[in-house]
Amino acid sequence: MTQQRADYDNPWKEALSLYFQPFIAFFFPIIHDNINWERGYEFLDNELQQIVREAEIGFREADKLVKVWRNDGQETWILIHIEIQSQPQREFAERMYVYNNRIFDRYRRPVVSLAILADEQASWRPQQFSYDLWGCHVSLEFPTVKLLDYDPETLSQNQNVFAPIIAAHLETQKTRRNPQQRYQTKLNLIKGLYRRGLSRQDILELFRLIDWMMVLPERQQSNFRDEIQRFEEENRMPYVTSIERFGIARGRREDIIEVLEVRFEAVPETIVEAVNQINDTALLKSLHRQAITIATLEEFQTLLPPQAENEESSES
Repeated sequence: MTQQRADYDNPWKEALSLYFQPFIAFFFPIIHDNINWERGYEFLDNELQQIVREAEIGFREADKLVKVWRNDGQETWILIHIEIQSQPQREFAERMYVYNNRIFDRYRRPVVSLAILADEQASWRPQQFSYDLWGCHVSLEFPTVKLLDYDPETLSQNQNVFAPIIAAHLETQKTRRNPQQRYQTKLNLIKGLYRRGLSRQDILELFRLIDWMMVLPERQQSNFRDEIQRFEEENRMPYVTSIERFGIARGRREDIIEVLEVRFEAVPETIVEAVNQINDTALLKSLHRQAITIATLEEFQTLLPPQAENEESSES
């Protein structure tokens, strides 16, 4: 079964940026209650990237370093790891230790390391890194959460905005070999957003994140668009812009291909297919400009995202 590989890192990274406080409330309620949210919080992504470069260990796009203030007025830094590998990683606990140690060493601030294990191996649950030598004991224990432990029915009833994101992640993993089932599950998740009593902005953001994560083959994606349009019309939801967004993306894809055909006559099917898989309107806008000025089709092809992959082999 050929379909575009699911993207987990980027939706998670954006979800954390948009909904950091609900994220902490959902996964770590005790920590949430000890943070002074009135003072706000600050993402320190540039600092984390610098530390990772110096440590020469793998950096996940979804990892976050956040500065918060505790209720007692003390400043604390929270290091969040989102681990989405489909297989256990032997060095994961060591990486948690190295990050924690280097952040403390540089800034001399208490660092709390938290891990979200979003893989599919139920038995893999790293919680500490330690070693002993000649009477010297070094250790880091860190709280972890396993997404596999969450029940879909419970998630559907949870009012935290992070619940549908977790459900989308789990269903994306579960349906990698069954696009029709993913199509139906994605429909149910999107329709469920409207029944949660969420704000207009939250519905739009969550719609975008779920659509981004739960990639469908073109035929199912087309059916999905049609079904959502009918649903929105039947429920009189004129404020939802999903169909407008679909239309903008579809129009820009057609414009790009038309420009290339005018300039170069025959456009390879590989380029047409790659363009038709893109839903990011900002990227499509950039590609349209490039299509007008670029010298060759070969150069244009280098600007396109990787072609659709076999999800079964890519995510197994």
